[in-house]
Amino acid sequence: MNYLAHILLSGDDLDSQVGGLLGDFVKGPLRGQYPETVEKGIALHRSLDVYTDAQPEVQHLIRTFSPQWRRFAGIILDIAFDHVLATRWQEYHALSLEHFCQRFYRHLNTCQAWLPARAQHFNQRAADIHWLQSYADQAMMPKILNRVGERLRRPLPLGDAWPEIVDRQPEVEQVFSVVMPRLLNHAQDLCLAPPAPTAPPLATRNCR
Repeated sequence: MNYLAHILLSGDDLDSQVGGLLGDFVKGPLRGQYPETVEKGIALHRSLDVYTDAQPEVQHLIRTFSPQWRRFAGIILDIAFDHVLATRWQEYHALSLEHFCQRFYRHLNTCQAWLPARAQHFNQRAADIHWLQSYADQAMMPKILNRVGERLRRPLPLGDAWPEIVDRQPEVEQVFSVVMPRLLNHAQDLCLAPPAPTAPPLATRNCR
């Protein structure tokens, strides 16, 4: 899953949603560099990535990509699943996609001072270009994939892989329909579990 799904799966706490986003930007151990609830969101993001990759339906879908794109199939599917989520948003949240995203952007902006550099870039642009909402627009998907491809060690035009998703859209949507409820349950289980011991925070910060 990509940005939109991770923010949704983080629950309705806005700090946790920030953590859900930052899971793609923050690497290494979590030792209190960020607010506690944000770090819980980052840890949840990491667990969900591992859990998603382990789903047999996802593994099968990756194996059936053409050899040219198979190495990057996980990345492509993450973004394709965000597209499916955006087009079926009302099945998963009571707020409209627009309202949900605008609320998130406003809160993320209050965290700008301590966001990692790449997340600051996201924050500065997301509201203006309707970054998360744009996943609902199929015409935008090759552009979104190309932006991701530009960040690879060896940049690739990942947007050229989008026709594979279009050609197999029913299969992709079926896998999403099977895996998404599992992810929602997994996220809920992790949120209910007692937190693991952590090092004392280095500093106290508040998003608000």
